[in-house]
Amino acid sequence: MQTLQTTSLRVSQNQLFILDQQALPQKKIWLPASDVAALVDHIHALRVRGAPLIGLSASLLLALLAGQGAGRDALSAALETLRAARPTAVNLMNNLDRMKLALAQDDFATALAAEAQRLVAEDKQLCERIAVAGSALVPPGSRLLTHCNTGGLATAGVGTALGVIARAFEQGRVANVWVDETRPLLQGGRLTAWELGELGVPYQLITDSMAASLMAKGQVDAVWVGADRIAANGDVANKIGTYSLAVLAKFHGVPFYVAAPQTTLDRHCANGDAIPIEQRAASEVTGVAGSFGAVQWAPEGAQVYNPAFDVTPAALISGWVLDSGVVTPDAVAAGVFLPA
Repeated sequence: MQTLQTTSLRVSQNQLFILDQQALPQKKIWLPASDVAALVDHIHALRVRGAPLIGLSASLLLALLAGQGAGRDALSAALETLRAARPTAVNLMNNLDRMKLALAQDDFATALAAEAQRLVAEDKQLCERIAVAGSALVPPGSRLLTHCNTGGLATAGVGTALGVIARAFEQGRVANVWVDETRPLLQGGRLTAWELGELGVPYQLITDSMAASLMAKGQVDAVWVGADRIAANGDVANKIGTYSLAVLAKFHGVPFYVAAPQTTLDRHCANGDAIPIEQRAASEVTGVAGSFGAVQWAPEGAQVYNPAFDVTPAALISGWVLDSGVVTPDAVAAGVFLPA
């Protein structure tokens, strides 16, 4: 496979490398993902994360393994193992469905390589289309609030919600970005703040619990978030804390937008209640660990509830910005996300 480089994925000398998102922003470390076990471990540890990026990393690894001589049966088993690595992020399933079709071809190694590279190219293009469609919704002077991380670290392109923000800033429409730190793993404080700084976009970091007071003071003009899965009725699964922001935005009359590619749609999932929600380790809540070391603040043996995602009902969403364009609440109510 030819050399490939995105913000957080790299293919070099027929090896896949991922930018360790647990080490950012203090360190930029590229880690090998040379086999399925290594990539699954990176996904579980969130060293590679973001629904689009997870799907792309799995697709690239399958293609590389095929190029190294792996047989059809071994690749089929690898594909199913990777499919189970992140149950909420439907991009992973959608990408692997396409890789499964390529695996059925006579010359499956060539087909897998072509399909993986096609998926990366498509992701870059769809990110651009999302940025164009979404930035048109941002009035000049906007003060935007975002949650978790949805930029180039989570995609092959400019990102989803963060791509919209970056494009709107280039157009002179963004005055400031409020960045939720995004507990418990601080993807906002570590990753989004880093990306905005690299892009020169003015931002202020806040704790998750500060959003309500900002909205009450009229300091937030719109909320922009991404999605890990969108159900057929428009309900959205995204990083835990998204639902509370949507409720706050509705109460304060603040527009709440979801930016995501069509690969995030799951038209076979009727509503948010049917979306599987990943439960994560208690240690993410009882303390914090990173390149700086580890700190424990909760009592030993504290009981923890730690869902990675929550579900925002469609009724709280002002618009779904897809690579196909902006979908309005009226269109969703009319069944635009339902299976054909």
